[in-house]
Amino acid sequence: MSKIKALIVDDSAVVRTHLSELLTHGGIEVVGTASDPLFAWPKLESLQPDVIVLDVEMPRMDGITFLRKVMAERPTPVVMCSTLTEAGCETTMQALAAGAVAFVTKPRMGLKSFLEDSSNGLVETVKAASRANLRALAPRASASSGAARPLAPPPPTPPGAMAETTDRVIAIGVSTGGVQSIEVVLKALPRSVPGILIVQHMPEKFTASLAARLNNLCEVEVLEAKNGDRLINGRVLIAPGGKHMRLKRNGAQYVAEVVDGPLINHHRPSVDVLFKSVALQAGRNAIGVIMTGMGDDGARGLREMHEAGAITAAQDEASCVVFGMPREAIKLGAADEVINLADIAAWLQQQAARRPGFSAKAGGQCPA
Repeated sequence: MSKIKALIVDDSAVVRTHLSELLTHGGIEVVGTASDPLFAWPKLESLQPDVIVLDVEMPRMDGITFLRKVMAERPTPVVMCSTLTEAGCETTMQALAAGAVAFVTKPRMGLKSFLEDSSNGLVETVKAASRANLRALAPRASASSGAARPLAPPPPTPPGAMAETTDRVIAIGVSTGGVQSIEVVLKALPRSVPGILIVQHMPEKFTASLAARLNNLCEVEVLEAKNGDRLINGRVLIAPGGKHMRLKRNGAQYVAEVVDGPLINHHRPSVDVLFKSVALQAGRNAIGVIMTGMGDDGARGLREMHEAGAITAAQDEASCVVFGMPREAIKLGAADEVINLADIAAWLQQQAARRPGFSAKAGGQCPA
């Protein structure tokens, strides 16, 4: 197989040099570098890279403007590079919403050591991005502008759906391509939907920006989870970057438990940690969905939810940016159904309207 070809766009000569060495040692061919988007555009057209590694803040043209031009005129998988700053996080959120496949965070201190560390995840991210399904990004871009394919009409709101506590719990796990995907789902949900817990693979600070952005776009309330937050109808809790999130039962209420812990499946937060806690605490009262992302985090946890009687689903390959996590869950037999992104919100409402313990697959009660 031919090597993956990458174009690096960064205003720092030091970063360009070290990124080039890192990718080259990882088996990726760096076909060109550029100090800003205006220099990058002719190289993009002539060199035709498989992936662009793009800095967020650059002179003359910002990364977001360049990204939109790329996606409109020459769609190419883009991996954004950002430092762990509030401004960098917000800009990266805009980039992911505009069509960037993934991102890598650069530390403010110790940048040279980070760029020389082959375990920083950049090589794997670029390789995954080269396989990204850019066709799946098109409906997401239109969804951000309000032109998404319409969903099937939701079922009637069940009696008591606005109660202060909820018997149903929805758990969602997502990674690469998830910012656009989660937006599509949450924007289509009403405030009557059961409480939702989401693990999106992101470092600290990024999840706060993601939650704030979604909260402004959606009817449901979207928050970065804090330890002890109640899970109620119409509320979405996103696991904070750098922490695991578990579901805990507190009397008649469900609450989020935010904890430290080791990396699980190379991630913190981990989808498996969330799904396994939901299987234990909510069992057949739960609904689980695993969505776009590379790797296999969440596959075993979704199987535990399935075995506990929960209703489960995986996003289909056609609508995934990276069909990794859903594929592994499907291979394990963890998903009752395989669903297109555009149909997930309506499916969640349909399953939530069923009485707890109802098996969508069998059409009847799950065994106790």
